[in-house]
Amino acid sequence: MPGFRDSGEQRFVSFFPMRILLFSLLWWILTDGVMASWLVGVPVVLLATAVSMVLLPPFSGSLRGVVQFVPLFLWRSLRGGVDVAWRALHPRRPLSPGFIKYRWHLPPGLPRVVMADIISLLPGTLSVELGDHYLHVHLLDEQQDFLSEVGKVEQSVAAIFAISLWPEREIK
Repeated sequence: MPGFRDSGEQRFVSFFPMRILLFSLLWWILTDGVMASWLVGVPVVLLATAVSMVLLPPFSGSLRGVVQFVPLFLWRSLRGGVDVAWRALHPRRPLSPGFIKYRWHLPPGLPRVVMADIISLLPGTLSVELGDHYLHVHLLDEQQDFLSEVGKVEQSVAAIFAISLWPEREIK
């Protein structure tokens, strides 16, 4: 059936075995592969899988978006660490701390949370609050071109989740 591929039931069916496999692998690693541990491990793996399905329901994503995001993530993480270290070791470097509100173009939910986490890895930034309409961010230096960086991160997060960004007129 054509509609079956996109249904929530199909995503549930495809995510459940993958999570069982991942939790089983984790159990096997934690127990050093001791076969006797599976008497306890099977119920634990099933319970962990069921709880994970409730806490993080299946979502659509793009492997291509994830692959393209990895270099961006690594580069910005490195730059963020170097920038903060530089400021700590050279206190005369000018600081202009402040707060900024960035209007969301992502739909509510997991994509916004992921973006807020990634923003905290940008040089001199920390996500402070995920509002309904805005992301509030603390900056060490307001003079930096923060908005273009956030726009790139937001586009990358949209690619990871295979979603489109909301146009400015559709933002509520």
